[in-house]
Amino acid sequence: MLEDLKEQVCQANLDLVKHGLVTLTWGNASGISEDRQHVVIKASGVAYDDMQPRHMVVVDLDGNVVEGQLRPSSDTPTHVLLYSNFKTIGGITHTHSRFATVFAQARLEIPCLGTTHADHFYGAIPVTRPLSEEEVTEAYEVNTGQVIVERFAELAPVAMPAVLVAGHAPFAWGPTVAKSVENAVALEAVAEMALGVRQLVAEPIPLESYVLDKHFLRKHGPDAYYGQTPEK
Repeated sequence: MLEDLKEQVCQANLDLVKHGLVTLTWGNASGISEDRQHVVIKASGVAYDDMQPRHMVVVDLDGNVVEGQLRPSSDTPTHVLLYSNFKTIGGITHTHSRFATVFAQARLEIPCLGTTHADHFYGAIPVTRPLSEEEVTEAYEVNTGQVIVERFAELAPVAMPAVLVAGHAPFAWGPTVAKSVENAVALEAVAEMALGVRQLVAEPIPLESYVLDKHFLRKHGPDAYYGQTPEK
């Protein structure tokens, strides 16, 4: 089972390049096993051109390496903390994609201005508070995860599968690692659109709540009807 997950996580990391979401090695994707005991994540600093499933590292939920010869991504503590707290997610993607990172560095939420946004995210993309000097010094990556969890105290990770870490960059997630990449792609697209709208309109008008409800729930709600029903 972990071999399949390594293949999926490797492909997800390669897809980040295909979608133009990473520069150099600025990004990583991970997936958690079905029993939620092990996380597969890419090795730290491995060039995407050379990446293969053997470059994936298996860690436990304490971040200890249990399989693999390479050091895992430096963001591993953030990933494992999110898996421990967000029980419904199966994959995480972290990038420094250009437009979403602009909003993160501006410390601004990405407002929901249109139906493209509403199809994927149920409201404005939230931004965390900045980390304190003590939090950065003592356990930077762990506390990056902590401020995300803190920001989601009253938000549902299923309905809002992305966040902006203030001064840093975005994280996205989903039920699978492939879906987390898809949400990262959607996040970057809506960030670019929102920035464009802000250049045209000084105070953009948020999408009406009833339109947000319609677009999100027709794809994600209990009575969703968008797309095809899988054959039984």
